[in-house]
Amino acid sequence: MQKKTIHSIGILTAGGDSPGLNAAIRGIGKTAVGHYGMQVIGFHDGFRGLMENRTIRLTSANLSGILTIGGTLLGTSRDKPHKMPVGGKTLDMTDAMVDTYVRHQLDALVCIGGGGTQKNALRLKEKGLNVITLPKTIDNDVSGTDVTFGFDTALGIATEAIDRLHSTAHSHHRIIVVEVMGHNAGWLALGSGIAGGANVILIPEIPYDINNIAESIKQRSRAGKNFSIVVIAEGAKSKEYAQDLEALEIAKQGVEDKDERKEIKAKIKALEEKHANNTLQLSKELERLTGLESRVTILGYLQRGGTPSAVDRLLATRLGSAAAHYIHQGVYGIMIAARGDGIEPMPLESIVGRRKTVPFDHPWVETARHVGISLG
Repeated sequence: MQKKTIHSIGILTAGGDSPGLNAAIRGIGKTAVGHYGMQVIGFHDGFRGLMENRTIRLTSANLSGILTIGGTLLGTSRDKPHKMPVGGKTLDMTDAMVDTYVRHQLDALVCIGGGGTQKNALRLKEKGLNVITLPKTIDNDVSGTDVTFGFDTALGIATEAIDRLHSTAHSHHRIIVVEVMGHNAGWLALGSGIAGGANVILIPEIPYDINNIAESIKQRSRAGKNFSIVVIAEGAKSKEYAQDLEALEIAKQGVEDKDERKEIKAKIKALEEKHANNTLQLSKELERLTGLESRVTILGYLQRGGTPSAVDRLLATRLGSAAAHYIHQGVYGIMIAARGDGIEPMPLESIVGRRKTVPFDHPWVETARHVGISLG
């Protein structure tokens, strides 16, 4: 593709907040403005700000001092271009976003976010916009990249929390159940559990048997170890739940009748709602099966907050700077992926609809088993 002078680019951050977002914005902006002489504007609150044309001019002055700050100076939201709540209705506002892009005479739009953001960016690409994305999420589940920024910071926070809970577990002879984020991928639970010396780690990819967990805890008790740390991803599921959910999903695929499909969807929703309190239910059941007192700590949004780690700042800055470079080269429709110490442009079509989950034979899984950690 022939190179051309880039006059103006836009940036937005979408989905959940994540450590390193400001570092990425800064990396894009300082490279675009200082190195390539571009003009940069930011859109407030993700795709909604793009739709509503709410902008801020990003200059060297207002990019200064944001590297170490958590969150995002642009704000974020989970709004989708094609399903956006507007005036009490859910509307496709993609064309309004295209109009904003054209109004500002943008040469490219950088969308920073997780898997959902990659999908939404592809929709804008299909509408003719020049789009580049960056992968961020503490879950580390974006396909096509070695790692996402935000993950390292969350990993450190979760590990520190587990470290601190060890003393309470040991002092009171308790089971401490620690819930970390991760609906569909267990990277955060697995990594922090190994680093924090957990005795049991439960992740979405490996359905668990609670009797196996209880037995591993009782074995510790018989060996004179009067406490246990259980790290569980919020999306971890029992074998029974996983089987019931899979059966309903398979049944739904084979049904064409709308009423029958609606009924199956209602059953799936009810099953998922029951599973929402899974960690608390697990704790109570472990208490009953082992005879040991059990307590739950849910880390929640703590994992997203605060100052990004040096690793995340470096990664976000590298990816952001690379985005400005590819825009200058006239290369669009890509996600900037981390590859070792380098980067690789990945076509959005190869990313969307895929999720990077923990493989059963991943080295972290093997390590956990080798050091005696129960995976349920």
